[in-house]
Amino acid sequence: MRAPIGDFDTATPAPDCLGELTAPVADAVRHWSGAVPADQILYVETDPRWADTAVFVEHYGRDLLERSANCVVVAGKRGGESTLAACLVLSTTKVDVNGAVRRQLGARKASFAPMDLATGETGMEYGGITPIGLPGDWPLLVDPAVVDLPWVLVGSGRRRGKLLVPGKAFAQLPGAVVLDGLGV
Repeated sequence: MRAPIGDFDTATPAPDCLGELTAPVADAVRHWSGAVPADQILYVETDPRWADTAVFVEHYGRDLLERSANCVVVAGKRGGESTLAACLVLSTTKVDVNGAVRRQLGARKASFAPMDLATGETGMEYGGITPIGLPGDWPLLVDPAVVDLPWVLVGSGRRRGKLLVPGKAFAQLPGAVVLDGLGV
């Protein structure tokens, strides 16, 4: 199947290649429910040597720069309590951690979670964290610009491979909150 965006050799419906995904992502695809059918989530094989954004878009298509989103894990702290959340913003923007995220989480302080905590809690590889398959009790903060795109390139849970997902599907994920001002 031809990918709807980018220059990938093939795109495979995620339910047909669960073995290429990390366990939490495969489980989320296996139990998918929502207005967007699971077979519209597409997996594309990528080379981790080309993971850097500039090299990635040079190799897989310049159109991807405006159609890619980054999923980052943040920790909000208030008193002795810490809340982990994921944020999904276009790759051309940055997450407003100290403004929009901190306020949404009701935290006194918010920061990016350390790599070992993010990978340990998600069961995904660093550089491949995706909003599909996150822990069910986490808030998922999504920038409206991501939801508005017809197709979005995101991680697949691994550094090798990406997912192509209709933007509106992210608003339907467990714990999703579409948050104005998340991406700056």
